[in-house]
Amino acid sequence: MLERLFQPRAHNTNVRTEILAGVTTFLAMAYILFVNPSILGETGMDKGAIFVATCLAAAIGSATMGLIANYPIALAPGMGLNAFFTYTVVLHMGHTWQVALGAVFLSAVMFFLLSIFRIREWIVNSIPLPLRSAIAAGIGLFLALIALHNAGIVVDNPATLVGMGDLKQPSVILATLGFFLIVGLESLKVRGAVLIGILAVTVASIAMGVTPFGGIVSMPPSLAPTFLQLDIAGALDVGLISVIFAFLFVDLFDNSGTLIAVAKRAGLMGKDGHMPKMGRALIADSTAAMAGSLLGTSTTTSYIESAAGVSAGGRTGLTAIVVAVLFLLALFFAPLAGSVPAFATAPALLFVAVLMASGLAEINWDDVTEAAPVVVTALAMPLTYSIANGIAFGFIAWTAVKLISGRRRDLNPALVILSILFVIKLGWFNA
Repeated sequence: MLERLFQPRAHNTNVRTEILAGVTTFLAMAYILFVNPSILGETGMDKGAIFVATCLAAAIGSATMGLIANYPIALAPGMGLNAFFTYTVVLHMGHTWQVALGAVFLSAVMFFLLSIFRIREWIVNSIPLPLRSAIAAGIGLFLALIALHNAGIVVDNPATLVGMGDLKQPSVILATLGFFLIVGLESLKVRGAVLIGILAVTVASIAMGVTPFGGIVSMPPSLAPTFLQLDIAGALDVGLISVIFAFLFVDLFDNSGTLIAVAKRAGLMGKDGHMPKMGRALIADSTAAMAGSLLGTSTTTSYIESAAGVSAGGRTGLTAIVVAVLFLLALFFAPLAGSVPAFATAPALLFVAVLMASGLAEINWDDVTEAAPVVVTALAMPLTYSIANGIAFGFIAWTAVKLISGRRRDLNPALVILSILFVIKLGWFNA
């Protein structure tokens, strides 16, 4: 049956290798089980329900990818998107988490339609590569600011906006050591380095009496507090158009980049440089995002950590199916997730920020018309506490700089139209 469904022999692999690859991928991305409830819980959502929604969304998304596209790519609620959900849409803009879930659902529906009608390629190709790299880096800096705040290293200061926290606090020391541990283990190619770092800080904080211990295993918490609680009507408000677009935009490029990167490493790219079954993969991804919003979590997306499983030999959808099964088993570890404090997940956020900021290395810094919009995009996200604002400023800066410098050939109709819409959205025409 497995041979018929996934054709491991045709992909020069076997069932045993695929299972080991699935376990490897799961260990690399299991940190989301602890990080996602910690981030989304700040909106007032029930953390137990978020944990269950995270497990189920990851399981549904990974299984769908494995069955529909037969790719060794796992899915789970995306980093950066969950931060945007909590800190920008809910805490900064003042919308309810139900409305935010509605925005996630609508963006997933739009993503699904774009995948069905193959409009995705046109959108992706219309956005310059430097801006795509800048968006990823900006999200990384946004996560870094959140991580440093959760760790207590950075605090608000009325005179200077931000300042240094009390570095003698146990939480600050443990978070710092946790980050060093994750980076060290990752450099040594230790599987599950991020997960090990989170658990190490959690165990140390419990042993020191800093945080209480809630247990390890129990029956899964109730999903009722978040299940089908999304407010789609509220998300249709005109003021949320940019939010829906930001969810869609980030998910679109995050997925495209992840799918291509993992497919290249797995040797699944066609001779023409295109990825076979890309449409199926995107349909699986958008379906998972819709399911996740119904369950009660932020946008579900493909994980670059899938590359860890590919490195272990994973080549087919069986790897993703194994990941799905492991996320279902994780449902019974809710007490452990509840014992993880915010400062224990902060090192993981900071490490992910490091990985995302690496996109800045691809920028041509000798071309100021490219470098300036990139810096504006990357800095605007953490400093305005909004991914959507960063995207808007980046598009506007790119279009304006290219026009003024006489380099209209670097622009296209889609980019100009989006820039004008962003100017209108920011209210500059009404100033």
